[in-house]
Amino acid sequence: MKHFIGLAAALGLGAMVAGAAAADKPYDGVTLNLASQNDQFAAVLATVAPQFEALTGAKVNVDILSYPELLTKITADYVGHTKGYDLATVDIVWSGQFADAGYTVDLSDWIKRDAAEIKVDDIYPSLMASLGGYKGKQVAFPFAGYANVLAYRKDLYEAAGLMPPATMEEFIADALKLTDRSKKIYGFVANGQKGPAVAQDWMQYNRQFGGSIFDKNGKPALNSPENVASVVAYKKLFDEAAPPGAADYDWGGREESFRQGLVANMQTWSIGAADYDNPKVSKIAGKAGIMLTPSANGLPQEYGIGGWALGINRDIDPKKQEAAWAFIKWVTSPAVHKELNMKGAGSYLRKSEMIDPNLSPSSRSCR
Repeated sequence: MKHFIGLAAALGLGAMVAGAAAADKPYDGVTLNLASQNDQFAAVLATVAPQFEALTGAKVNVDILSYPELLTKITADYVGHTKGYDLATVDIVWSGQFADAGYTVDLSDWIKRDAAEIKVDDIYPSLMASLGGYKGKQVAFPFAGYANVLAYRKDLYEAAGLMPPATMEEFIADALKLTDRSKKIYGFVANGQKGPAVAQDWMQYNRQFGGSIFDKNGKPALNSPENVASVVAYKKLFDEAAPPGAADYDWGGREESFRQGLVANMQTWSIGAADYDNPKVSKIAGKAGIMLTPSANGLPQEYGIGGWALGINRDIDPKKQEAAWAFIKWVTSPAVHKELNMKGAGSYLRKSEMIDPNLSPSSRSCR
């Protein structure tokens, strides 16, 4: 009972008792279909969704899809106005595109109205801006925040007498040195698959070399020395330090190669870290280290922000839109979002989560 009372309070509905009459549930009979990226949070999201139905009456079906499937399906749904999905996890690079096309609901007024309930000040401003912030509006609500990090094999570095790389120059040298094809150990892996996968990974490396797609005036700068240097280094790493087949890897293939013990270094998103020490899925439990990604010698150390927001389909009727907003508030509330991460979602959002002792790696067991 205490658990459900806490969740109800997070939603702003007040305390509800088990077995309350249907009339006490504001969205009784409503069904929400949510299209979700198949990141680590997806299975956990599907597991906790029935709690929302118990509180509000609204059933939430979570359809877990790969990255290309998700983009294809929700785009077709929006373009065709078929209303197959009421909610969707929206990639950082999609939210503005969908908003410009008029496919998703502008959440700005709801956020302003419910700011105290949402505890907006507890959410990192960079995530509000990056995950759904667009042209001064909030066109999706942040749900899963990631940082770009370097995952590396502590044991392999120690055995080779190396320290983790402080610069990109050291990173490249270490990746080449730690590659031992006779033992099927490779110093580097990244997304090589054509399309968004390789583009995303290369742009991260490009930034760390000091490169940029555009110059300070917004003009294309693809042939700049920094951009050229990053492409040359990227190709060298794929040719000389990557596992066979890495040129076809997307995010899933990249992560799996690291968990299976094939790779010494992998720039990745922080969400994956929760599984590296999970012996149920990882062969490198206790051997993985995480650090900020290095930059080229002389450049400041930076890291990218990524992740997913929740967007509402503009085509659905007002009651469904209200139910979808209620779900967003509930699932991103301090209590429920903490529960997601306690169950292994690996998707941090709030400042309070980063100082919560229950969410520290030393206190959280693998689930």
